[in-house]
Amino acid sequence: MRVLIDTHVLLWAVGGDKKLSRTAHGILSSFENEVFVSAASAWEIATKYRVGKLPAAGALAGNINAIIEQLGFRPLPISLGHAERVGALPGEHRDPFDRMLIAQAENLPLVSNERLFDAYGIRRRW
Repeated sequence: MRVLIDTHVLLWAVGGDKKLSRTAHGILSSFENEVFVSAASAWEIATKYRVGKLPAAGALAGNINAIIEQLGFRPLPISLGHAERVGALPGEHRDPFDRMLIAQAENLPLVSNERLFDAYGIRRRW
């Protein structure tokens, strides 16, 4: 299965956090799955580290490509099509990082604990 992971899922996977659900842990640890990390997650982590909201994420913020490669994950770039979908998304949700993940999850299940995403008709796994 091919999946996209939310930023908090990446952070918890890197940190070995027990907050990952059993389903999420199984998806991330299965060699049969292709796990994608959005460029939006790299942007979010670097931004939040810079402004002090993720002080423990310095190593990840400065070396995300190598770290996701070590985990066996793949990067998902942001395309012009993704940007167009973000701009067309309805609703009041204003988080630009979440909106990009929603747009990118059009053809991929999104591994996330965020129930808010369900309102956008994407397939969410948790």
